[in-house]
Parts: sequence; C-alpha cells; structure tokens
Amino acid sequence: MKQGILLLTVGIMLLAGCSSVPTKDIQIETQVSPRTNFKAYKTYSWLGTAEIVNDPLGQWEPPAFDADTEIKYLIDRELRKRGMSENAANPDLIVAFGVGVKMRALKFKQDPETMMLENVPIGGLVVAFLDPSTDFALWAGTATAELMEEPDMKTSKARLDYVVTQMLKDWPE
Repeated sequence: MKQGILLLTVGIMLLAGCSSVPTKDIQIETQVSPRTNFKAYKTYSWLGTAEIVNDPLGQWEPPAFDADTEIKYLIDRELRKRGMSENAANPDLIVAFGVGVKMRALKFKQDPETMMLENVPIGGLVVAFLDPSTDFALWAGTATAELMEEPDMKTSKARLDYVVTQMLKDWPE
C-alpha cells in the first residue's frame, strides 16, 4: 500500500457525550505484514496528518479540542512504551494517520413499530507504519465509531485513548 492511499482512506473522530466512556460502537481492525521483524525497528518519524473534519461550531469536536494533536500524542505514547523514539533524520518507520467523518451514514432506527432509517454519522481513523525506503505499509490499523453531537472534551479524549491503546495493544514484538 502506498502512503497516499492510506492517508486518503477513512479516518476517525470518536466522540460522545456521556459520563462513562462508551466503547461498544467502536470497531478496530489491524493488519501486519507477515515477514516484518518489528523488533528491529527502534525509531520513527511522522509523515503528517489528514485534517479532521472542519467543525467551527463544535458539533462533532468540542471547542478548543485538537483531535489531531491528541491522536499524535497517544501514538507517540504507545510507541515510547515499546522502546521506540522519534528520529526525523533517519527513521526506521514512518507514522501516518488520517481521520474523517461520513456525515450521511444511515442505519435502522431502533423502533419496534416502524422500520425507519436515521442519519448516524460515522467517524474513522487509519494509522499506518510505513517502510521509509519502499513506502509499503508494514502495519495498519483502522477504527470506526458512531458520532454524537456536542461531545465533551473528557469523553472525546477517553474514546481516542481507548482507540489508540486498543489498536496498538497487539503490536508485534
């Protein structure tokens, strides 16, 4: 997979407005290149990010919350837990992520009397680790979730933390 394809792929904005952190709607998948020796990778660098949905009214992203920065922070944290460090000059891996929202996603409304469709926006996150010499993806993870209007910052951060932690928990050793 080329890095450009991954960056244009679905991304995520995982937000909700509840006191406990809801995660039942979050779906996470990862894929690993089978012949890759992940123990050999000690450094990484950032390729860049695809922008979060433009949301000036804070309908999907809380005001003053920068989801791009939060996602980068969480991925940095998880990589450092695995003994990796950032090295922009000569990295072993390139890290890329993209996020996005499908605003016109439909699902059946849970009403036993009628069969109705309702609009339920879905967000997605793609994280990829690329070989810098070939641009091939060595590891890729995706997450999708339903979005709720007017989320609070605490829940938004908690859901993003859950996604990144779960996504990288099976990182090959």
